[in-house]
Amino acid sequence: MAGQGWELVGAPNARDLGGLVGADGRRVRVGQLIRTPALGRLADEDLPVLAKLGPACVLDLRDSSEIAVAPADRLVGEPRVVHLPVHDPEHPVFTYVSAVLLGHDLDAYAELARQGTARAMAAIYRWFVTGESARTGFAEAVRLATQSENLPLVYHCSAGKDRTGWLTVILLTALGVDESAIRSDYLRNNALTDSLRAVIVEALRRRQPGLDVDAVLPVLEVRAEYLDAAYDEVRRVHGSFDAYLRDGLGITDETLTALRARLLE
Repeated sequence: MAGQGWELVGAPNARDLGGLVGADGRRVRVGQLIRTPALGRLADEDLPVLAKLGPACVLDLRDSSEIAVAPADRLVGEPRVVHLPVHDPEHPVFTYVSAVLLGHDLDAYAELARQGTARAMAAIYRWFVTGESARTGFAEAVRLATQSENLPLVYHCSAGKDRTGWLTVILLTALGVDESAIRSDYLRNNALTDSLRAVIVEALRRRQPGLDVDAVLPVLEVRAEYLDAAYDEVRRVHGSFDAYLRDGLGITDETLTALRARLLE
């Protein structure tokens, strides 16, 4: 991947957040925060790359039900593995995304498609801000990142774009990175996964003639409107992102100071 000197073939949207400019002009340390999709599809050639990255901790934001039906993460060495499930069992989008990624029959999700998967995705992003397991999981993830024994930290969900994307927004905002740079990183997902997205859609088309591609693409992409939905919810509920960190996630000034000490140059 351009700019970071490595890539994971089986995880094309994996990337190092190092180099982004944070508080007081200090840059995020290289090789410490690495966002990825689930690691079950890593190729053999990816394993030496992962070994060189040397994660001390791998944080998995998936629910046990998602982990059970997906290929097991391919890990190197003995990183600490932490599960902090950010998952709403009442919302079909989570299982729909897994079904799409695994190539399963999507007939059971006809009602979701009819209602509009783009709207459903925006609703999930609002839930990221207010949902109980979301607030618990994201808050604990921030605390993990303040502890030197967990660095380098690799973190992921299923596709590495939504839960992983919002956790990235939280971490980078806490580190003082400008919102425009955060938004740019978030939106990079689509270009990085363009080929993979085409493969998934074509495989689904073969399995399900007449597939409504317009109902599938919203869960395979990131969109500015999704991120806007979360930001809008932050403002609606808390008034500001600082208040969301403090009151929504319980992140103290001490935790923010520790995070910046660990992760900014």
